[in-house]
Amino acid sequence: MLCCNGHTSFGSSKGIPPYSLRGPLVLSVPVRFVYTTLIDALMKYSHILKHNGVLGLYSGLSAAILRQITYSTTRFGIYEELKSRFTSSSSPPGLPTLVAIACASGFIGGFAGNPADVLNVRMQHDAALPAAQRRNYKNALHGLVQMTRTEGAASLFRGVWPNSTRAVLMTASQLASYDSFKRLCLEKLGMKDNLVTHFTASLMAGFVATTVCSPVDVIKTRVMTASPADRGQSLLALLRDIYRKEGFAWAFRGWVPSFIRLGPHTIATFIFLEEHKKLYRTLKGISGDNTIKI
Repeated sequence: MLCCNGHTSFGSSKGIPPYSLRGPLVLSVPVRFVYTTLIDALMKYSHILKHNGVLGLYSGLSAAILRQITYSTTRFGIYEELKSRFTSSSSPPGLPTLVAIACASGFIGGFAGNPADVLNVRMQHDAALPAAQRRNYKNALHGLVQMTRTEGAASLFRGVWPNSTRAVLMTASQLASYDSFKRLCLEKLGMKDNLVTHFTASLMAGFVATTVCSPVDVIKTRVMTASPADRGQSLLALLRDIYRKEGFAWAFRGWVPSFIRLGPHTIATFIFLEEHKKLYRTLKGISGDNTIKI
């Protein structure tokens, strides 16, 4: 079994490279309420390129990287550690056990990454606001200082409950489904433990994660970007308001742009993770193949 430090490093190293690659795609999150199709998302990208240049596509990248350092390090590290403690190669867990481990990991990760997530959403959302209403955070550190000074430390955990709920759903639907799809590919489809299998399992995991997390993404982003006048609104009141204006369609508004963002990220995440595990075993002289024991 791998040590706890090895599991923690899996979380931190796997998160940053994939997130850096998907920088432009992350813009689909804060504008999902207006741009609900692929064409609309491309129009948004064109608008940003025209008015802000290529760098405008990477607005909020420092906050996005900070979020991965805190959120992904926590959830991946805890998930791998719990899986190593409660399972073995001779007694692989079923899907319910994997989901339970993933839910616990995601919940803690959601709390750890919430301050950076608030900054991430706000910095990306700035481009959609009138100039007079923009917060104009220069980077993640500047945003943390400004939020604490002007709104108090409690602002760093605004939307923490829907965000943690989303983290639970994301971790369960992404990590547990990847392990399950990978085992299916290896045991039922006769595939080998290689890049093709990792790509296939991660692609299916990305599809599941996008579908499961879409409703919570909508709620989370609206809470985090709410105006001062709307911040006293309860979650139930927010749901009633969304349903009255948009019907049930609100739950999957922006699914296509979200999948374009999350699909490549999920694929890159697990490919980096698998290669990191392989490298770690090589450096530590640990025998065995690169299969994730589930």
